[in-house]
Amino acid sequence: MDRLEAADSHEEVAIIGMAGRFPGARNVYEFWENIRNGVESISFFTTEEMESAGIEPVLLKDPDYVNAAGLMDGADRFDASFFVINAREAEIMDPQHRVLLECAWEALENAAYITQTRSHAVGVFLGVGPNSYFENNLILHPELLDMVGSYQVLLGNAAHFPATRISFKLDLTGPSINVQNACSTSGVAIHLACQSLLGNECDMALAGGAYIRVPLKGGYLYTEDGIPSPDGHCRAFDATAAGTVVSSGVAMVVLKRLSEAVRDSDFIYAVIKGSAINNDGSNKVGFTAPSVSGQSAAIAEAQAVAEVGAETIGYLEAHGTGTKLGDPIEIVALTSAFRKSTDKKGFCAIGSVKANIGHLDAAAGVAGVIKAALALKNKTLPPAVNFERPSPQIDFQNSPFYVSVEASHWEANGTPRRAGVSSFGLGGTNAHIVLEDPPAGEPSGGSRPWQLLLLSGKTETALETASTNLVEHLKRQPDSNLADVAYTLQVGRQDFDHRRILVCQDIDDAVTTLSASAPQRVLTAIKETPQPSVAFMFPGQGAQYVNMGLGLYQVEPAFRKHVDHCSELLNSHLGMDLRDALYPGQDEAESSNERLTQTWLAQPALFVTEYALAQLWMEWGLQPQAMIGHSIGEYVAACLSGVFSLEDALALVAARGRLVQELPGGSMLAVALPPEEVEPLLDEHLSLAAINSPSACVVTGSTEYVNNLEAQLAAKELTARPLHTSHAFHSEMMDGILDAFAGEVGKFHLGPPQIPYVSNLTGTWITAEEATDPAYWVRHLRQTVRFSDGLCELFQEPTRALLEVGPGQTLSTLARQHPAKGSRHCVVSSLRHPREEVSDEAFLLSTLGKLWLTGVNINWPGFSANEQRHRLPLPSYPFERKRYWIDPPVSVADETITKNVTRGSMGPQASSPVGTDLVSQGHARKEETMSESTIDSTPISSRKDRILGVLRTILRDLSGLDLNEIKTPSTFLEMGFDSLFLTRAIVAFKKEFGLKITFRQLFEEAPTPDALAGYIDEKLP
Repeated sequence: MDRLEAADSHEEVAIIGMAGRFPGARNVYEFWENIRNGVESISFFTTEEMESAGIEPVLLKDPDYVNAAGLMDGADRFDASFFVINAREAEIMDPQHRVLLECAWEALENAAYITQTRSHAVGVFLGVGPNSYFENNLILHPELLDMVGSYQVLLGNAAHFPATRISFKLDLTGPSINVQNACSTSGVAIHLACQSLLGNECDMALAGGAYIRVPLKGGYLYTEDGIPSPDGHCRAFDATAAGTVVSSGVAMVVLKRLSEAVRDSDFIYAVIKGSAINNDGSNKVGFTAPSVSGQSAAIAEAQAVAEVGAETIGYLEAHGTGTKLGDPIEIVALTSAFRKSTDKKGFCAIGSVKANIGHLDAAAGVAGVIKAALALKNKTLPPAVNFERPSPQIDFQNSPFYVSVEASHWEANGTPRRAGVSSFGLGGTNAHIVLEDPPAGEPSGGSRPWQLLLLSGKTETALETASTNLVEHLKRQPDSNLADVAYTLQVGRQDFDHRRILVCQDIDDAVTTLSASAPQRVLTAIKETPQPSVAFMFPGQGAQYVNMGLGLYQVEPAFRKHVDHCSELLNSHLGMDLRDALYPGQDEAESSNERLTQTWLAQPALFVTEYALAQLWMEWGLQPQAMIGHSIGEYVAACLSGVFSLEDALALVAARGRLVQELPGGSMLAVALPPEEVEPLLDEHLSLAAINSPSACVVTGSTEYVNNLEAQLAAKELTARPLHTSHAFHSEMMDGILDAFAGEVGKFHLGPPQIPYVSNLTGTWITAEEATDPAYWVRHLRQTVRFSDGLCELFQEPTRALLEVGPGQTLSTLARQHPAKGSRHCVVSSLRHPREEVSDEAFLLSTLGKLWLTGVNINWPGFSANEQRHRLPLPSYPFERKRYWIDPPVSVADETITKNVTRGSMGPQASSPVGTDLVSQGHARKEETMSESTIDSTPISSRKDRILGVLRTILRDLSGLDLNEIKTPSTFLEMGFDSLFLTRAIVAFKKEFGLKITFRQLFEEAPTPDALAGYIDEKLP
């Protein structure tokens, strides 16, 4: 017991995710529904089905042949393209490996964790059953195995590789261990995963197993006193128990240290209090026989590690094979272990999932753990299937156990609900796991009034299916917390190219709008470029309005924090609290609107709003790679870039606004519209100046009203080309103002810009010399704003996203109209136009979603940093599976099938994805092979095309990929051909053409089939 005493009793393990495919259930939710409803999911096949599966008539007539199995749907299908696996590799891969890949992805998504950020070290612990696909199908195609190569066949079929392949394909960096312990494989895997977590070898762990029996539809021969049942039913602990049923299934759980799962608000199905494994040794009648002492010791040790009394365990998920020998021994072993701490009788319900789904071999243990965890989560004692009266060899009356035949509410009875799960393997390796109720945890907190839902897929059809699946899930779970749903989709799903967003207020809104695919609210796009760079655009005076950003001030703590801080810093400069002007009461709105047209207040108000917005965007992960500001907006860019400190920038903006306010002059605006269209827009503060052409005119007036007109024109999209603004003042007064402003600028330290931004004065990137020269800022006050030239500079980057960070949409409108804007440029704004009837929050979230649609990476944890959010189990990725399967040849010898009843043709089924029979493919390729004499006799003008045809055939045979379906020229790497594949290809090329071709040539000199054909044509005689 020294090891037990040394164990860390303060840390436990949480089950935070699960996935599986079982007989009669495509996922764990359908699995639980079947368990709760007492459904037996064993399939019984007709004689016709058995014959079409290739089972010999003589075998079917055998009275001991049982035409039953637990059939897992879709074992022959796989989404190879999702995992970047070519068709031939998928076909020759053990289906156990393939389905485990999908199951691992689904389990992590069920836990709402993604691996693309590498923020967690995830371990993998799992195992597979016997590879009957290789034994009964692949090995009967020696020409195929020879073509593919023994090494590739080994990688796809050996039990050494399923765990490490998952780690490779999902980019998991924790320990990756393949476990092989017969029927207790996945139970042992869960124990090892817990040990790895408690030893801090990883942050999370995947644990599970798979068994897929081939042929998929096929029975078995019953042997008296053997493990298989004589009638296809498993009756665990029943008087008529005589064995179990061989079934196919795959299952996996995601584990995490409990303290961290609670901290991270994970969805916790159950807690693993403790676990133990051991081996029977030789203290039993035979190698495959069970042992009372071995099983009892493992159970007692697991309870000791868990530090729980046996009387607190209310349910026991037994190994329960339903055999005459195994069941009584198991009850004796359980009773012996329980009696170490209690004499109570009949308090613990017992059951076995094998009665529902049969025996899953290497996946049996994890299936039992999932059943018990869901029973805990749902506070339900599951019913026993196929149980009528207890076995006379089992003394239930004097044991702690009883068989519950109906589903019932699981009472807690003063302690947390607890369950034990046993998993025993042929050969004597025993595993036992003690589970407990999940902790209550902190409830979800309040959230934004609007939520942003994200969906994505690798294909358009996958995106549509994902949308439908989410709608159906929300219909089934109408009480779901929408903020938690949105959070889960944001942090718990990987981003793919086909994307969709919806901004909504509640579950009903989400269901209705997604179902209708309302185009004005459900936005869909394809990310066609890499991560675009983001440029912030800060508007100038004239864009301001009362209550700009009020909605954000009310619901976004980060925005409010920066507005409050800036307002407090400005108090001494303005002689008032800026927030009184920004967010007045309803009675003061009109007077505040008038005040905000005054330069001394408008410029600080704009700066504060834009600065707070920029800080909010940056907390959400949008770090600008470039910036541009219009007039006063350049001060925000300079401050964010480090030219000014915030304190200095606010003081300087306040001084600038005060000095400009004192000017008696005004501004001129060049308008790219006919005078007759402009004149109706003018009021008493504005007038037309000299008209230079029939299609343009100049407007003069006070600076505030000219800026307001400019903003109105841009918002109405009345301009046909960019505008330039100039300031016209009486020179003597202006000189005095400029001198005064120069004195103000000289008070502050100016630093070189750390983030590139475009200058208003030059229309190109500001230099460190310009930014740190006080004279630059003096000229900035007077000279023309070259905003159009600045946009030209920003649009040089072909995929840049331009984000207007400020009130209104003036700059966004100008950018969209700019002739340099390309089709891949995204232009969006942060705040609504004052006349738009939409909430500030909804508008901002829509903009955030539009940026994500284009491929901008968002810091979703930062987006929810001020909230208490929970991860939820939501529908996982809708894999688009195709059939990848090598059937046995039709002419398999009768004696082969008779000797091994698991060998049999799948019969007439859908064709292979490559479109032709593999045997005939081998003959076809030989017919297409170009001998040296054939090549030499081919006219030079057509020889390259013939070579290319042979290359395509070789590559098709090796990969299963039809190169004719590739529309654009692609390199070998772009086709998904890795180094192992190209090694085989090089051998085939040499055999075909007698030429030595190197990796360097395939990567550099001849990276495409066409280029390689040219190279071979050049080198051949």
